[in-house]
Amino acid sequence: MMDIPYGCQYIDASDIAAVVEALRSEWLTTGPKVPEFEEAFADFTGAKHAVVVSNGTAALHAAMHAIDIGPGDEVIVSPMTFAATANCVVYQGGKPVFVDVDSDTLLIDPDRIEEKITPSTKAIIAVDYAGQPCNYDKIRAIARKHNLSYVADSCHALGAAYKGHRVGALADMTVFSFHPVKHITTGEGGMITTDNPILAERMRVFRSHGIATDHRQREKQGSWYYEMVELGYNYRITDFQCALGISQLNKLPKWLARRQEIARVYDEAFAGFPYVMPLSVSKDVLHAYHLYVVRIMDKEPSKKRESVFKHLREKGIGANVHYLPVHLHPFYKKRFNTSAGLCPVAEQAYEQILSLPIFPKLESCQQEYVIKTIKDIWS
Repeated sequence: MMDIPYGCQYIDASDIAAVVEALRSEWLTTGPKVPEFEEAFADFTGAKHAVVVSNGTAALHAAMHAIDIGPGDEVIVSPMTFAATANCVVYQGGKPVFVDVDSDTLLIDPDRIEEKITPSTKAIIAVDYAGQPCNYDKIRAIARKHNLSYVADSCHALGAAYKGHRVGALADMTVFSFHPVKHITTGEGGMITTDNPILAERMRVFRSHGIATDHRQREKQGSWYYEMVELGYNYRITDFQCALGISQLNKLPKWLARRQEIARVYDEAFAGFPYVMPLSVSKDVLHAYHLYVVRIMDKEPSKKRESVFKHLREKGIGANVHYLPVHLHPFYKKRFNTSAGLCPVAEQAYEQILSLPIFPKLESCQQEYVIKTIKDIWS
């Protein structure tokens, strides 16, 4: 029996060497590797500015702070995401307003957004679920029409593209995560890209207690003096993490190609197989495949998603489920009085979806084992 996770980091000797070099330098945090990583990341995505922070949740929080989300403000959010996408609104005292997803892609349904917009709506957070970009054209148009900020939660979609343009410079702000199961890792880490220099500067101040200068800047100026200009958090990231990020970013194109190759093998294996249905992919996108999500379509109790999930785990296959819709978490039910029926498409999908292993180190024999194990359930 194999032991196959659904996702896994890829660390090689060059990554370790980059981290060791940073550890031997004079700077462990707020040093030169931080802006170096930001500049490399901005270049990769095509954005003018990039702000690196301690994790993807901190990146979302910084974005909400930068656009002044506060008590009484509403933010449109997809329910088919990790809870942090909505939590960042709550951190600021705002209210997440959940808009249902498209049944084929599980991306937020642009045609349902406007019916949830009120005078209190201030922003839209659209999630590039599983690594597939949302319909940026439609969402941007809605945001402009109603004078809303458009924040792309692209934590699944580093390297993805929409109509030939890389995700990262297509929304007002775009948020990425560097958790170990993501496309590249810094252990924990996050990044926000934007073309707006004012938003970028607000987020840099926010990540360091609201203080307008960092230690390296004061060192260069020969000054001890600093001012806290607004309330911030300690969301800084270390230099050795950024060194790892720079090293990983260089390998991203190769890893993206491998993820897409794995997805093609799954697509071919399940084409015409009536019990396992991969999510649809739009023709005008380049999918980054953080996740490979399928629907289990059998109505027989012993072969429904939950049973298939348990069977795969018993066989050493780390299948997973992404996600319980956010509005069904007990916290949201209690705080915002959400309930089943609010987003029926997402709720139905939750009962069916399963994430299969996909990561660059996945070997062909392992993928064949996953496919065979799934198909044998119905043999």
